[in-house]
Amino acid sequence: MPDTPFEFHDPRFRRMVVATTTIERLYQGCLWAEGPVYLPATDELIWSDIPNNRMMRWAPEIGGGVFRRASDFTNGNTLDREGRIVSCQHGGRQVVRTEADGSITVLASHWQGKRLNSPNDVVVKSDGSIWFTDPDYGINSDYEGYKAESEIGACNVYRLDPATQELSIVASDFERPNGLAFSADESKLYIADTGLTHRAGGPHHIRVCDVIDGKRLGEGKLLAEINPGLADGFRLDSNGNIWTSAGDGVHCLSPEGELLGKIRIPEVVSNVVFGGPRNNRLFITATTSVYAVYVAVNGAQRPRN
Repeated sequence: MPDTPFEFHDPRFRRMVVATTTIERLYQGCLWAEGPVYLPATDELIWSDIPNNRMMRWAPEIGGGVFRRASDFTNGNTLDREGRIVSCQHGGRQVVRTEADGSITVLASHWQGKRLNSPNDVVVKSDGSIWFTDPDYGINSDYEGYKAESEIGACNVYRLDPATQELSIVASDFERPNGLAFSADESKLYIADTGLTHRAGGPHHIRVCDVIDGKRLGEGKLLAEINPGLADGFRLDSNGNIWTSAGDGVHCLSPEGELLGKIRIPEVVSNVVFGGPRNNRLFITATTSVYAVYVAVNGAQRPRN
């Protein structure tokens, strides 16, 4: 690790980190750690180790271990309004929910009779609707799922209506939609496009879209390009800043997309999530490992219906 893990690009970033803190490696031994979600009720972190087809867990004073084996190549995870884990399965090509008794409920698997590609990342809005991205990473090969042809023929962003269970496309103009997160007031949805993985010169940026009537998205605009690497996954803090994965660590962007600073990590970062009892600990999934660092900001809290 460098002498300091922080790289300052704007004076504001100095007030957002704790200069005396260190990066902790909480766990290592994954093939591709992804999809971190923090469970406040039990003060534990759950994440996916996609190629190893398992979900992992870590808790203070206990350490890390396996949460679920044979996870159907789960990728992104989030919590719904009742604190249940909602997950994107590459293998099953579906979005599922883990119930209190450990059973699995399938929430979405098809659009207009066609199988989804491989749901990637997911967020639950305060009205209970589920928004998720569906690139084709899980069907490109047998490494993170099962190789197959896309039945839909496109990579879209979807919304699942909580009342009717209707699945609708809210964005169809992304090459490889990936991470996504709502603003604190849910008036905007930030979505990453990681098309660079499939095309030289392809997109490696975050776009921001207005949420219309709580159910649709406006056209959106470019917020920021990520260099080096990709905005695979990200979260917002209580001031609207975006903390995103990148090739050299975690990048912190202002609500306007300005690069404020970086937290340097010695592995390619895939995703982040705020957690801890005070919601001021940033958990970082990065290739083989999970890291954590205390910061001087708190994760965003969205409204509840």
